[in-house]
Amino acid sequence: MRSTLKLSVAAIALLGFGATAASAETLDEVMKRRNLSQKDLLSAAKTYTPSGGRDEFIAFSSGGQSGQIMVYGVPSMRILKYISVFTPEPWQGFGFDEESKKILDDAKVDGRTIQWGDTHHPAITETNGEMDGQYLFINDKSAPRIGVISLHDFETQQIVVNPILQSEHGGTFVTPNSEYVIEAAQYPGVLGRGYAPLSEFNEKFRGAVTYWKFNREKGRIEPENSFSIELPPYTQDLSDAGKLVSDGWSFTNSFCAERYVGGIESGRPPFEAGCSSNDTDFLHVINWRKAEEVYKAGKVTMINNHPVITLQTAIDEGLVFLIAEPKSPHGVDVTPDGKYIIVGGKLDTQASVYSFEKVKAAIDAKNFVGKDAYGLPIIDMKVALHKQIALGLGPLHTQFDSKPCVAYTSLYVDSQVAKYDYCEGKVLDKISVHYNIGHLVAMEGESTKPKGKYLVALNKLAIDRFNPVGPLHPQNHQLIDISGDKMELVYDMPVPLGEPHYVTAISAEKLKPLVRYKYGTDSRTGQDHADAVRPGSEKIVRSPGKVDVYMTAIRSHFTPEIVEVEEGDDVAFHITNSERAEDETHGFSVSTYNVNLSLEPGKTATARLKADKAGVFSFYCTEFCSALHLEMEGYLVVKPKGLAQQAATSPSEGRSYTKADFDKQYKTNNDTQAVIDAVVKYITSTNFKDFPTVVALVEDATDQLNFAKDAKAKTDAAAEKQDWQQATLWAGQWWQYQVKAADIGLRAKTFLEQNGAKVVAK
Repeated sequence: MRSTLKLSVAAIALLGFGATAASAETLDEVMKRRNLSQKDLLSAAKTYTPSGGRDEFIAFSSGGQSGQIMVYGVPSMRILKYISVFTPEPWQGFGFDEESKKILDDAKVDGRTIQWGDTHHPAITETNGEMDGQYLFINDKSAPRIGVISLHDFETQQIVVNPILQSEHGGTFVTPNSEYVIEAAQYPGVLGRGYAPLSEFNEKFRGAVTYWKFNREKGRIEPENSFSIELPPYTQDLSDAGKLVSDGWSFTNSFCAERYVGGIESGRPPFEAGCSSNDTDFLHVINWRKAEEVYKAGKVTMINNHPVITLQTAIDEGLVFLIAEPKSPHGVDVTPDGKYIIVGGKLDTQASVYSFEKVKAAIDAKNFVGKDAYGLPIIDMKVALHKQIALGLGPLHTQFDSKPCVAYTSLYVDSQVAKYDYCEGKVLDKISVHYNIGHLVAMEGESTKPKGKYLVALNKLAIDRFNPVGPLHPQNHQLIDISGDKMELVYDMPVPLGEPHYVTAISAEKLKPLVRYKYGTDSRTGQDHADAVRPGSEKIVRSPGKVDVYMTAIRSHFTPEIVEVEEGDDVAFHITNSERAEDETHGFSVSTYNVNLSLEPGKTATARLKADKAGVFSFYCTEFCSALHLEMEGYLVVKPKGLAQQAATSPSEGRSYTKADFDKQYKTNNDTQAVIDAVVKYITSTNFKDFPTVVALVEDATDQLNFAKDAKAKTDAAAEKQDWQQATLWAGQWWQYQVKAADIGLRAKTFLEQNGAKVVAK
């Protein structure tokens, strides 16, 4: 009986049930109502993260056809953010502000604007083969591009277009110190995206692998210092960089070594028949360190102004070697110690473990069994192999545990994950997943020092796992506990964002993202924005046919609030978020115009529009930022072209204020100030400077009080003139600043009380 189950303390705590606690439902009742077992509760306890709790790992998932990156926590599997890369995304203003438009403009391929991407393989920068959490790279399979994301703010800062490939798949993979980002072709093409008839496929079509030079100090790929190596027209697939003993080498597998060209419309068998008839395909073994020397020596051919080491030069210089690999492979992964390379074949049953030591010995001894049709030397598979381990049907991708020699490989056909010892060639465990797993990821499982603990299976088919939402199902990321000898499935996570292909995961403690920008930052470059202004320096600059608005945004108003232009003017809003508090984001939208900005604290961004229709158009803050968020508004007044200049008049006001109104508001302000003074007294009596979060809040509150001081001065000046209308209105603004300061101060006070602040002696 369930009532007699001896539940763990964790399970009881999870449901908030204790011997002395009063509850609307008992634990037994909850279990019965939801048909839960003890195992269910233990699984829930492994993923449950209390309010305010943090995850141990952060996972970065490709977003497939969304063109984006998804970020979630492990083990909670809570989605934290979508990072915009190749596709415009309005919540973050990506593709709407001028700064991100420039990044997408740089991402045009042959002059064509592409509004989506097919993201596949994210990679995090490494130092000595260990993930360092500074930058993230992601590829676009459809249009051969690489996105560079800064993990100091989780924003895309650069997109580079491959100048010679027409598609790619073997990216992004980094060398152990992130010297290069590797990007390998997928489907062969004429290098440079040129033309040749398919009848000349073998002669004119080629594959390639590109080594993008990454400048870590600048956080930029440098196309001018990057190069490619021409490869035969095999369909290259995935890549990985060697590490430790194999550092300086990279590995790219391939399929369709048959070089078959389909034509089902002409009565020929389709590609899948001709591209899977051989028993083996080719693993490319590339000495990239030596290739770098060849490139720097100028032994290249320029294609689209990009240096390419030709296939013949690669042969002459001894840069590329081939090894037979299992039929139709779809994964190549280097072990943490760099000693082995593991390949799985979609139409095979084994994991093939190659020994780098044996491969290198064969190369040094020129021990080859022959050459391919293009002259590349081939190493005998038997000479290069360490082990072949029977795992099951459809082995694909491999990740590694913190335990020596332990690997995990996805089995696509079997819908399983296999755990095995690749040193001894022994299967240790298997677990079923739902369904048809592709990639999988262990925590830092592709680095020299994997963390173990958790594995995520990226499954292609959800079928019966979630509530039905129509014919297009979500993907299913399943969390597996790998801390023990046996794998345990603990969580199903629906992923409604394209088809994620790969995830990379890093210890959360390695990430040190900003919580606000330095004032006036261009988030797309990380540098100072030329058009930032501080409060009090806002302005409207007019020139013939052009209006530049230098604006600030702060709870709860834009300055300026009324912008008058003439029909036909080009209008640019340069807006700086003047907030200092964490998470006080503002948005900016102009009615009926395609304008949408996301303005995080300290950020400056620009929106441009053509005032092509006379009218009065409201603009407002799109992010609910304060109690008076809805009052954070203004008007873009577009005057008809040629309208005679009108004398400026004050807007009509719906209410008149008296001295009694003024006195009432003034008293309210003084009472509010007394509350603020009490909060300030408490904060300053503590060791608040030991808490960076509170220091930031105090700075923000101080700013608000400075604004309040200025508004009070205007209040007093108007009162001295007995202008009770202006005096009361300015007193109301003074109070708004006080309220904001009080809100911030109370948040700071609560934080100090909850985090053990101490009263310090004066």
